[in-house]
Amino acid sequence: MNFVEELKWRGMLHQMMPGTDEMLSKGMATAYVGIDPTADSLHIGHLCGVMMLRHFQQAGHKPLALVGGATGMIGDPSGKSAERNLLNEETLRHNVACIKKQLAHFLDFDSDAPNAAELVNNYDWMKDFTFLDFAREIGKHITVNYMMAKDSVKKRLNGEARDGLSFTEFTYQLLQGYDFLHLYETKNCKLQMGGSDQWGNITTGTELIRRKLGADADAYALTCPLITKADGKKFGKTEQGNVWLDRRYTTPYKFYQFWLNVGDEEAERYIKIFTSLKKEEIDALIEEHRADPGRRVLQKKLGEEVTVLVHSREDYEMAVEASQILFGKATKESLLKLDEDTLLSVFDGVPHFEAARDQVVGAKAVDVFAEVTQCFASKGEMRKLTQGGGVSLNKEKLTAFDREITAEDLLDGKYLLVQRGKKNYFLITVR
Repeated sequence: MNFVEELKWRGMLHQMMPGTDEMLSKGMATAYVGIDPTADSLHIGHLCGVMMLRHFQQAGHKPLALVGGATGMIGDPSGKSAERNLLNEETLRHNVACIKKQLAHFLDFDSDAPNAAELVNNYDWMKDFTFLDFAREIGKHITVNYMMAKDSVKKRLNGEARDGLSFTEFTYQLLQGYDFLHLYETKNCKLQMGGSDQWGNITTGTELIRRKLGADADAYALTCPLITKADGKKFGKTEQGNVWLDRRYTTPYKFYQFWLNVGDEEAERYIKIFTSLKKEEIDALIEEHRADPGRRVLQKKLGEEVTVLVHSREDYEMAVEASQILFGKATKESLLKLDEDTLLSVFDGVPHFEAARDQVVGAKAVDVFAEVTQCFASKGEMRKLTQGGGVSLNKEKLTAFDREITAEDLLDGKYLLVQRGKKNYFLITVR
């Protein structure tokens, strides 16, 4: 496939330096995307850049994922109004190792193919570079005037930041430029890609390569648009914060729910950007969705593709099963399939009670649900609702309000799920 044409129809091409397409058409090329290791997990804000590398590899080219172990110690001022906290070397090493594991879901690092992906860490070539050597060998090639003209610098200097711009941050574009120069010389990497807010930093790299190696050095830049939601707000943020790729921070259930709940307009854009589905299949899905938006065909397919890619088919199936528990006709069997993290994710927002084991096991349901906890206002209310078939325990109708709770009723050995009517859930944790 033609990489640039692929990005165009997917809505993933923002800016491209003249000559990029021609360079790519000559045969296998090498390109890199830089990733800041400020956490030990990527979040979905990183996914557009990662998917660019994935499409690049699928087009027969060689992708490099550069994890900024050195630049992560400084912090990129692009798009930020304040300088961020700096990380120590041990934390950065841990973050880099975790990120590589996640990238392996998207890129083929292990094959013998000439275009196998590689992970590089700029700490490896920066750690022994002294300040004096850097100033003499790199700093002299790029003028302060050139650096001051960049939008990321101008915005910070024109009052958008409380404390201005530190020298540390000001040097960031030079360090990123040197990364490009190093990869150009050692890996024959002629293209750097990133989000549109990185254009200034990337073009500093192409300029440095030309000034250091001569006007004939052919280095190129390509960016994708910054992905936003339909209301123009930043993509990937929820009220709880970032949507992470690591299940420790965002469970597969919540991850799947994020995609399932995007709007129709967003789903049409996102399915092109965040999946590897072919154009014909996506066009057919869009057409089917527009004919009957209520079925949410696009959102369901988007959620499936991204959840399977980031987690696994099993995690996706569990997320679908979990969704049915709150919004569909699930059974006790469905409930028993959930692991503890998914169970807690599904019922995150419902009233939650705690009770001692000796207050629950062997006690009557009516005492546990109306006295030990406040699932019901009174025993009388529970008795009446149970007789009318309106009370369920672990997704099974309760036929007797005074039936004994046993150890076998405890989900994962410590939870009870009580349902009052169709929509009112209560989770009891038994300690």
